[in-house]
Amino acid sequence: MIKVTLKDGKVLEVEKGITILEVAKKISEGLARNATCGEVNGKICDIRYQLNDDCKLNIHTFQEDDLEGKKAYWHTTSHIMAQAVKRIFPDAKFAIGPSIEEGFYYDFDVKEPFTDEDKAKIEEEMKKIIKEDIKIEKFTLPKEEALKLMEGQKYKQELINELKEGEEISFYKQGDFTDLCAGPHLLSTGKVKCVKILSSSGAYWRGSEKNKMLQRIYAISFPKQSMLEEYLKMLEEAKQRDHRKIGKELEIFMTHKLVGSGLPMYLPNGATIRRILERYIQDKEIALGYAHVYTPSLANVELYKTSGHWDHYKDDMFPVMKMDAEEMVLRPMNCPHHMLIYKNKMHSYRDLPIRIGELAHDFRYEASGSVCGLERVRQMCQNDAHLFVRPDQIKEEVGRVLNLIFEVYQKDFGFPQESFKFRLSLRDKNNKEKYIDNDEMWETAESQLREILKELKIDFYEAEGEAAFYGPKIDIQIKTALNHDVTIPTCQLDFALPERFELEYIAEDGKAHRPVVIHRAILGSSDRFISFLLEETKGLLPLWIAPVQVKILPITDNQAEFAHKIKEEMLQEGIRVEVDDRNEKTGYKIREAQLQKIPYMLIVGDKEIETHTVSVRSSKNGDLGTKDIKEFIEEIKQEIKEKKKI
Repeated sequence: MIKVTLKDGKVLEVEKGITILEVAKKISEGLARNATCGEVNGKICDIRYQLNDDCKLNIHTFQEDDLEGKKAYWHTTSHIMAQAVKRIFPDAKFAIGPSIEEGFYYDFDVKEPFTDEDKAKIEEEMKKIIKEDIKIEKFTLPKEEALKLMEGQKYKQELINELKEGEEISFYKQGDFTDLCAGPHLLSTGKVKCVKILSSSGAYWRGSEKNKMLQRIYAISFPKQSMLEEYLKMLEEAKQRDHRKIGKELEIFMTHKLVGSGLPMYLPNGATIRRILERYIQDKEIALGYAHVYTPSLANVELYKTSGHWDHYKDDMFPVMKMDAEEMVLRPMNCPHHMLIYKNKMHSYRDLPIRIGELAHDFRYEASGSVCGLERVRQMCQNDAHLFVRPDQIKEEVGRVLNLIFEVYQKDFGFPQESFKFRLSLRDKNNKEKYIDNDEMWETAESQLREILKELKIDFYEAEGEAAFYGPKIDIQIKTALNHDVTIPTCQLDFALPERFELEYIAEDGKAHRPVVIHRAILGSSDRFISFLLEETKGLLPLWIAPVQVKILPITDNQAEFAHKIKEEMLQEGIRVEVDDRNEKTGYKIREAQLQKIPYMLIVGDKEIETHTVSVRSSKNGDLGTKDIKEFIEEIKQEIKEKKKI
């Protein structure tokens, strides 16, 4: 007998050699029916896996918060897809078919790209294979036999040849299809209930453009039809919220191949949004005692060697430029510059904390395939700041940063508290070469952030491997309208850079001491924040951020002069306003203004001229009736001042 400790701490005594599936049956028939894989002492295993020693066991199922359970389900479905392709395209060569965060894909080497008609046939064949409920069996082979089995499948043979000598080579067989695979997999094809092919694209073998272009099919599967329908509805919602689509429709930004991949250009509307956001956060910071600086976007390579970024980050930088006797590089971050600004003069303990902020242009060499609109770019504007504090000030300053985050995201932008999760991002102790080598520093910094979160009574979870290379951090994970977790604001604790730059302050004892640095970003980068804001609001921005707050619509040419007088009056009050005096029907102009997501429309006819009023329409609430012009101006000025939510 062996002892199996379950996730809830319960211990089962079971027969040695029992499978994970058999343990699930002992717990409940429902768990056994829904089990997709197991986790034995932290390692993901097939439900066929035999337990021969005392262990910890977590049984995974297809649940919303169980990604490992979903991955096993989706990976099984990727094999069903490959089997369907083999039946329809017998000459196809098979590459890889992993599960991903949402669904799975499989890469195929075929003569022609898949058409919509091909994909429809593949999906129908997948449904047939599911109905056939084919048993899925695992087996292993020595290398030579494995290569022989995969004869004619060059991609599989390449993978086999790269395996270490003596390493287990496993396969999964389902009827007329066998695939090289480590698993895990479900017991039969019938365990999958519904599938949907989503898209296809070209993909280089192993991601290298030196290799052959393969054809990749993306798809997803679910245990219930209702779950698939809900997912497809969410995808449609995502299309409507895509900031690239909104950005084009509202003329916020553009890209051009002559400028380059990952280098968006802000059009007037986008420049207005960005200017307002950047002034907003700078004003917030100035009120909290921040001093803003400007530093160059170029720096000597030696700066990043001193900071340690060169060893840990050089692959994400643009290539070095040799200029006279110097080697220069576009900066990926601006913390080293701020270290030097602090070091520009000696500081007393009374001077601290010193808060240095900057809206800094940083450059990162993102792969062309990963850049995306404003969300992932090669040049970004970071809302960055570095707080130089005494050790006894850490708790208070981190608390101030967290309070600022709450004020910005919850009070001013109105994101609900339940959409926030706090993650304490720690280093990966099994992969220390990724980080500054100082165990004592890491233990001190991690324990201090953990203690601060506990003292502030903030619920949080810990994530190993998510720290910055120089220190741990608090990442605020925000649940978006599309149910995705994104990290925008962060707060990081750093004992390493002050040491590397030999930063000092004169303490109360008259001796030189090292300050601690808190790296923090509130809006993250202006670019990513704007993409996030557009997707959250579908482009219908709050009045205080909207690039055009009011559009005046004269009914005929007779009211055009009056409309422009109102415009001038509103401009004097700091309101962003335009007049649409085109010779078009009023209904057409209203519809167009609504499509442009203009918060307010003022319709002006002869009656409004006589009474010095305007007929007000809201993009959100429709007709608001007739209002005195001065009264309307005061109302929206107050709305702008209060930063009212949508």
